[in-house]
Amino acid sequence: MVNPVDRMNLVEKQLTKVSYANFNSDKPTVSKEIKNISDTTLSDEELLIFNRMSDMIPTIKLNNFDYTTSAKKSKATIFNPREKYCIGEKLIVQIDMFDHLGNKKVYGGDFIKARIFTPNLNAGASGRVEDFNNGSYHVHFTLFWQGKVFISLVLYHPSEGVSALWRARNKDYGLIYFLGTFVNGSQQVKSECGFQLNFKKEVCEYRHEHDKEWFYCTKPEMFHCESLIMLQSYNRDVSYLSELEKKLFERKNIAVAIENDFENIVVSTCTATAPLQLERCKIGMQSPFPSGFVLNNEWRPVFCNIFKFTNQEQTYKCLSDKSIYIFGDSTVRQWFHYLVHSLKEFSNLNLHRTGLESLLFAVHEKRNIQLHWKKHSHPFVASTSYTVKDDTYMAEEIDRLAGGSNYIVVISLGQHFRPFPIQLFIRRVINVHKAVKRLFLRSPETKVIIKAENTREISSDAERFSDFHGYIQYLIVKDIFQDLHVAVIDALDMGIAYNINDVHPPEHVVMNQVHMFLTYIC
Repeated sequence: MVNPVDRMNLVEKQLTKVSYANFNSDKPTVSKEIKNISDTTLSDEELLIFNRMSDMIPTIKLNNFDYTTSAKKSKATIFNPREKYCIGEKLIVQIDMFDHLGNKKVYGGDFIKARIFTPNLNAGASGRVEDFNNGSYHVHFTLFWQGKVFISLVLYHPSEGVSALWRARNKDYGLIYFLGTFVNGSQQVKSECGFQLNFKKEVCEYRHEHDKEWFYCTKPEMFHCESLIMLQSYNRDVSYLSELEKKLFERKNIAVAIENDFENIVVSTCTATAPLQLERCKIGMQSPFPSGFVLNNEWRPVFCNIFKFTNQEQTYKCLSDKSIYIFGDSTVRQWFHYLVHSLKEFSNLNLHRTGLESLLFAVHEKRNIQLHWKKHSHPFVASTSYTVKDDTYMAEEIDRLAGGSNYIVVISLGQHFRPFPIQLFIRRVINVHKAVKRLFLRSPETKVIIKAENTREISSDAERFSDFHGYIQYLIVKDIFQDLHVAVIDALDMGIAYNINDVHPPEHVVMNQVHMFLTYIC
């Protein structure tokens, strides 16, 4: 097993790092300090991950909006431009960041999304961002296809916004609250629930002592704690951002194109060498970043080959005699629905017909296929109510599985954790990791696939749902699970390559995710 310190090396290589310096009083002040989560006790491993993440994010005291990074004042240029570009070559774009007054930035930490694309080929690929910690960046692209290639460089959040989001996220649990419905015979009452409550009142504690997971509800009079049956989440009218920081997250200041001195490049096939023959995707392969590219709307990994399931019989053959357990949110619920609706011969049994779907089950008796989906437990952020009587944490669900060569487990965590302090997410991922280790001890032939979280809508509610939060969680998941024999489907990378700004991507993207999943398990 890789120890926690070694495991964090992956994050250190991938996450933007910043230098720390002091500035005049009217300019942003960047300092290095330990950023603790209030009223929270962390284990040594949780604290290690939290502090290492914190060390990679700038702590900036924002005093003047004019000194924040400006995409319009900044400049992108092709580093070492050449007359001819060939398939397979690397392209480096240099970005020099300036503030709104035209001053060169002297520290890093900006959250940048980079992509190359060719619209008429339905082609796209992510770029890897290298931060020099002085306001300059290199974006590394691989030229995967020939033709006219366009370059998109977007300042999603300035470094000052990154700092504000990290500080605000880890301040409290108050951005989201839950209302629980308690039922006693024909009577019902609603009561506030969450991860932190006023303990001067009598509360119901829903504890999982082994994994130190807790959730609370204010106990209604004349109702037992066990009578909680439904939950629904609501946005609280509160913000942990200053008025000046809020300006950074107005829609016009999110995901702004960085100025450049180029329009496109033309990529040619320069050699007649045969294309590289990649091995078929197998569990245990390391997924780099970027992990692949899109061409003709098909996802093509750079480290393995996806089998093309061109007819239903191939898919049925892959799934025959398998029990598939999909744990997570609605982004993997899309997988369930895609398989059931595209294959058509499943018997689809919705086990709950009131409120939001909590668990789904479909079977194909002739082929001996079981397909399960179940949501992860608290927090589940949704605009409609959902049942909690069958609620269990993902680690508990995994511990209940016998496992074996015909068992497939899919894990996806992310979107619903974004509005809460990162320690909650770190603890949950560590607990799931431990459960998967226990599963492998008793059933090493079980196949486990990790689906990274999706990119989502560009929203002015960045404090709760920004893709920056998702990116941090993406790194944490990849890092914690890198010591286990699992597969990763990099939905975040795919989302950037496809240019998807929707938490629920269209069917052709879901299809490519599912085809990669099927390749891994067959």
